Amino acid sequence: MAVLVNKETRVIIQGITGGQGTFHSAAMLEYGTKIVAGVTPGKGGQEINGIPVYDSVEEAKQSHDATASVIFVPAPFAGDAALEAIASDLDPVVVITEHVPVRDEIKVIHTAKQKGTTVIGPNTPGIITPGASQKLGIMPGHVFSDGVVGLMSRSGTLTYEIAAGMTYAGIGISTAIGLGGDPCVGLTAIEAAKLFKDDKGTRAIVLVGEIGGDAEERAAIYIKENYDIPAVGFIAGRTAPPGKRMGHAGAIISGSTGTAAAKVKAFEDAGISVAEKPSDVARLLNELL
Repeated sequence: MAVLVNKETRVIIQGITGGQGTFHSAAMLEYGTKIVAGVTPGKGGQEINGIPVYDSVEEAKQSHDATASVIFVPAPFAGDAALEAIASDLDPVVVITEHVPVRDEIKVIHTAKQKGTTVIGPNTPGIITPGASQKLGIMPGHVFSDGVVGLMSRSGTLTYEIAAGMTYAGIGISTAIGLGGDPCVGLTAIEAAKLFKDDKGTRAIVLVGEIGGDAEERAAIYIKENYDIPAVGFIAGRTAPPGKRMGHAGAIISGSTGTAAAKVKAFEDAGISVAEKPSDVARLLNELL
């Protein structure tokens, strides 16, 4: 089983004619992703990697019965691209772009909530369902294997590292979701936890968090109150000095809020097994499963 992305997902690539869109659409096709069209305003009629390009999302959707979008549009225009995808009833909308203006992020997230659309990101590596050979994003597909563990993470690189460790240990993934590293993101950790809870093919989850915000703490409360399957957590940034941004825009500690210690305690209080380092995740999963 899987969440959000399955064998029936039909994908549009917005910004396909740019360098990143061209490169990653080729990698997605090689993985097996069903990309049916690309969109770049003013570039309609071209083909990129054998994919027809259209001037608008609505035109591409109507021509190919698309269901989802992946956005590689530059930051100043990514918000409008996401709003266009939402208006065309695509779901999920995966915003790979980082450094999207916060005002645009808030507008996109608010619009998506009103319409019931799932937005993943911004600043996300995407979402992958190995069993369906569907990769909507930039992650290296070969480190993910099919299985029964749901993985959600605020860090792209840690997603890959932990997934590779799981695969090496013989533990597969139902779906892996990159939640995004910005202060404002669409799909939150608690919302992802709800999706995995309702997925009959997911028998355990891994939550990879980092300093900044309280998304992990709130997800831990939800897991404690609603989960009856094992959960493993890892928090990055334990040695980060207060007030200093570390990597992602959302990875900043303000006073006592968002510290690694607070997040680890929340996990422990919720009965979530906490890994000291990324390589511990697979070991803990093997013990719990």
